[in-house]
Amino acid sequence: MTTTPAPAPTGPASDDGSPDLLLEVEGLVKHFPIKGGLFGRGASAVQAVDGVDFAVRRGETFSIVGESGCGKSTTARLVTRLLEPTGGTVRFDGQDITHLSEGKLRPMRRDIQMIFQDPYSSLNPRHTVGKIVGAPFHLQGVTPEGGRKKAVQDLLELVGLSPEHYNRYPHEFSGGQRQRIGIARTLALKPKLIVADEPVSALDVSIQAQVVNLLEDLQEELGLTYVMIAHDLSVVRHVSDRIAVMYLGKIVEIADRDDLYDRPHHPYTVAMLSAVPVADVKRRHTRERIRLEGDVPSPINPPPACRFHTRCWKAQEICSTQEPPLLQIGTSSHQVACHFPENVAGEQVGAGAPATEPPGTR
Repeated sequence: MTTTPAPAPTGPASDDGSPDLLLEVEGLVKHFPIKGGLFGRGASAVQAVDGVDFAVRRGETFSIVGESGCGKSTTARLVTRLLEPTGGTVRFDGQDITHLSEGKLRPMRRDIQMIFQDPYSSLNPRHTVGKIVGAPFHLQGVTPEGGRKKAVQDLLELVGLSPEHYNRYPHEFSGGQRQRIGIARTLALKPKLIVADEPVSALDVSIQAQVVNLLEDLQEELGLTYVMIAHDLSVVRHVSDRIAVMYLGKIVEIADRDDLYDRPHHPYTVAMLSAVPVADVKRRHTRERIRLEGDVPSPINPPPACRFHTRCWKAQEICSTQEPPLLQIGTSSHQVACHFPENVAGEQVGAGAPATEPPGTR
């Protein structure tokens, strides 16, 4: 795969001396307790996120993919501190924000914003567009140059809406237009990091590409960094620089976009990519479709060791007794958590940098 240099790092160096890392997540855990039995005895927990490690460079789009219930949306809410982590560490721009109080988080909210999945429920139907998009200015006590109304109208124009929409209500807009309103609100305080939780999955297919192209244009124009949560692999391939694959609360593979799609290493990734529709009829008959047996195990009682071993065609005894760490493959930036990875002939597993920091450059 042809590689291109990463953009020159800017800003202050993080704690580990890596100035190009904007977000660092280590050992992130989120368990939701479940009370059961008489007087709440015999309590258990949903292990939604259970030991997640990744890092995001400035200016890149880092996507997290996986089937429903794998914990990717919970990870997004932990990174933005909309949820309190059970364990692990989240560092943003070199600062540990894992357990910051609401008061100390308030200034940080300017730099970390979120685009929500449903453009219908994420906008207050009783508020005008002007009030919705201008809410961040009010909450942070910011008075933009030229006044809030002028700033809001500029934001509406930036996302492809008319400044005349200032006094309209959300019910007067289509789904795609509502998502643009949500994006405008996200951009109000000029954030460094935007976490987008399936930003186009609730939209009509005919307008998904328009919103995706808007996000790319805004990234190039404003120097934004994205963490994209998605399950549509065609959208992910179009927008991502690097991709993490998640299964049942754990990241099982991280790689550059082209490397992941061309040479997936984890059996779950291989199976997932085999299900992507192929437009070319000739290629369609040459690719094997892998059908996984059984259902996804419950996150309340996940399988021991490798969580995928109950559905994996390559599973052996070690897969049910020893959890595979997320290790680098050869000298590339490709990382996989599997005892028997695919497509690694002649490459050494476990060489190079630790999995928590993205080694090399794109």
